[in-house]
Amino acid sequence: MKSVVYDAYGPANVACVREVPAPTKRPSELLVRVRAAALNPKDVLVRKGKFKVVTGFRFPRTMGYDWAGEIVSGDATFPEGTKVFGMIGAWSGGAFAEVARVSPNELARMPEGLTFVEAASLPLASLTALQALRDEARIAPGHRVLLHGASGGVGVLAVQIAKALGAHVVTTSSEANRPLLTSLGADETLDYRALDFAKGEGFPHPLEAFFDIFGNQSFAKIRPFLGPEGTYVSTVPSARVVLDTLTTRLPTRRRARLVVVRSRRSDLETIARLVREEKLRPVVDAIFPLDGIAQACERVETKRARGKVVLTVP
Repeated sequence: MKSVVYDAYGPANVACVREVPAPTKRPSELLVRVRAAALNPKDVLVRKGKFKVVTGFRFPRTMGYDWAGEIVSGDATFPEGTKVFGMIGAWSGGAFAEVARVSPNELARMPEGLTFVEAASLPLASLTALQALRDEARIAPGHRVLLHGASGGVGVLAVQIAKALGAHVVTTSSEANRPLLTSLGADETLDYRALDFAKGEGFPHPLEAFFDIFGNQSFAKIRPFLGPEGTYVSTVPSARVVLDTLTTRLPTRRRARLVVVRSRRSDLETIARLVREEKLRPVVDAIFPLDGIAQACERVETKRARGKVVLTVP
C-alpha cells in the first residue's frame, strides 16, 4: 500500500510516498481504509525531531494522526463498511496511508452530511479545543474567554466549541481573518497587532479563560488580566508552561494549564453531536493529494492556514 514515510528528521521534503506492507489486524484493533487525513502542527514538530526523546531514532517513520475513512476489518460495534473518523493517539502516527490500524476507543461514526475531507479535519483540533475549554478552563455559560490565535486549525473550532459551552467569545487574529471568526460566532474580534499584552491594553478583562492557541504569551503576562478564578491554557509544552502548571496545582485561584490532547471515543461522539446540531462546522484551508505531502507540510508551517490542511488518499 501507499504510505507517507521519512528516513530522517528534517524539513518538509524528507517526507515522501512509498509502497510499504499493509498493516495486519491485531486483537482489539481495527483496520480502516483511509479516505482523507489532516495535518497538524504536531506532524511538523515530530518530523523535525522536536520530540526525539519520545519518538526515538528508528526509521523509516510514518506520519499522520487525523483521519476519516471506512472500516475494512472491524467488530460488532464498527462492522465492515462503517464510515468513521478519529485520531491516532500513538506517537508513531500512520494515518497518511491507504490503510491504518486504529484503536476502537479512538474513533467514532462520521457525522452524517460531512465529506471525508471535512470529517478528517476535525479530530485532533476539535479534541484539543474541547478538552482545553471544557476540562482545563472549565468554561461555563456567561464566561468571557479570549482565544489567542483563533484563525488556525484549533482556533476556528475553539470559537464554535466555546460558543456551544455558552461563553462570550473574544478572538485575536489578523485583520483579514476577523470576518471568518465573526461568521463562526465570535462576539468580539480583535486585530492582534493592535494589542499590548504586556499592559493588557486593547482586550477586555477580567477574563475567565485565556486560551493561548498560538503559544506565544506567558501565564505571568496574562495572569493580571484573569478574573479571580481565571485560567490560562496553553497548547505548547514548554518548560515555562509546565512549571506554571505545576505551581498552580497548589491551592491558588488563578491557574495555568497545559492541554495534552487525548483521543477518546466519548469526546469524538461529542464532536459528532455538535456537528449534527449545527453548532460546529469544519473549516478546510487547503486540500492536497497524498503525494503532495511536502507542499501540505509547507502550508502548515507558514502558520497562515485558515482552518485545516487535508490530504486525500486515493
